[in-house]
Amino acid sequence: MATFVLIHGGGDVGWAWHLVEAELRARGHDTVAPDLPCEDDSADLDAFAGAVLAAVGDLRDRRDLVVVGHSYGGFTAPLVADRLQADLLVLMAGMVPSPGEPPNDWWANTGYAEAAAKQADLDGGLTGSDDLYVLFYNGVSRPLAEEALGRGRDESSAAGRQPWPLPKWPDVPTRFVLFGDDHLFPADFFRRLVPERLGITPDELPGCHCAMLSHPKELADTLVGYLEP
Repeated sequence: MATFVLIHGGGDVGWAWHLVEAELRARGHDTVAPDLPCEDDSADLDAFAGAVLAAVGDLRDRRDLVVVGHSYGGFTAPLVADRLQADLLVLMAGMVPSPGEPPNDWWANTGYAEAAAKQADLDGGLTGSDDLYVLFYNGVSRPLAEEALGRGRDESSAAGRQPWPLPKWPDVPTRFVLFGDDHLFPADFFRRLVPERLGITPDELPGCHCAMLSHPKELADTLVGYLEP
């Protein structure tokens, strides 16, 4: 039995993982999916990591401890994995930080705007769309997408300004999952960035940026599959 620590993206809530949690629990695993204190404008990345560690509590002594970060959660998940000495770190469409890099600078540093514009030219403007249902929730049922948007929150400006505090990537086995229908982060963007920053090749799954709502079974299958020797 493994314990999966699931970290949501920017302005989101732990609820975003509820379908994946159900799939993992049905397979006999434990899950923790806390809300980060992102509505506190003074909360920084260390506060985000602290909130996750508090939610994990006594489960931190478990083995087969897997930390998963989605999107902006990519800045928090490595901090948690490092402090928990996790067995595995997984980023799902995650922002991959470099030491000392504030989240606000990540977009320019990674060449995101150019990559998104290039993909938008190919897909008729779906990438980077102003319609949040297109940008984040393509492939998610409308009622579920509406509920997800209704749960959205503000994002702390302090976290966005804080230099990423680790001196290097944590010494934790790391996997990366990109989503083929992601209209926020194009697949080609991560196909370039992940090898550059992590030295690994990303795995590719179908689904939108919030694939935990559109493809929960496939995500759970992938996470459990990473536990196999």
